[in-house]
Amino acid sequence: MDGVEIAPFRSLDEFLMSSSRFQVPDFNDPGKWGNRIVSNLLYYQTNYILSAVIIFLLITFLNPGEMILGIITMASIFGVLYYLSFNQVPVKNFKKAHPMVVMISTFCIGYFLIYQIGCVIAFFLGVMMPVVFIVAHASLRLRNIKNKVTSVAENLGVSRKTPMAVFLDEWGIEPEVKYIN
Repeated sequence: MDGVEIAPFRSLDEFLMSSSRFQVPDFNDPGKWGNRIVSNLLYYQTNYILSAVIIFLLITFLNPGEMILGIITMASIFGVLYYLSFNQVPVKNFKKAHPMVVMISTFCIGYFLIYQIGCVIAFFLGVMMPVVFIVAHASLRLRNIKNKVTSVAENLGVSRKTPMAVFLDEWGIEPEVKYIN
């Protein structure tokens, strides 16, 4: 991945403590709420990755066998999706046109298979808890000036690509400048 760089780690004070501001989003404006999530995902991505790894490792330590089965199952599903999106143009076009449908479908299929295997608890705790934490934080965290500048630079292509930007781009998700205010 040429040109991909790791985003800087944000201080714990900025991420969670005293200088951070949280507010329930306006659910009546899903565009603005979604843009807040995307902007926070891009700005705090290194913090989110570290938080997810810590939560994941704690759950894996408590349920190692179930987590291994869950990881293999989800990796297989995402591998098949990745393979199909590169080798089947209709799949790639559908994924680009309907990223949320593909994402939700992928997780539903994964849930069904993990349910059949019998390791649902480990899946929800180990995989979904980091996702829930990240989405909750990204939804509730108000953006600061640095966050908004980063979002504008990312959207205009001025900044270098980061792992989260590549991931969001893979799902067809990007921030909209009209909501950056």
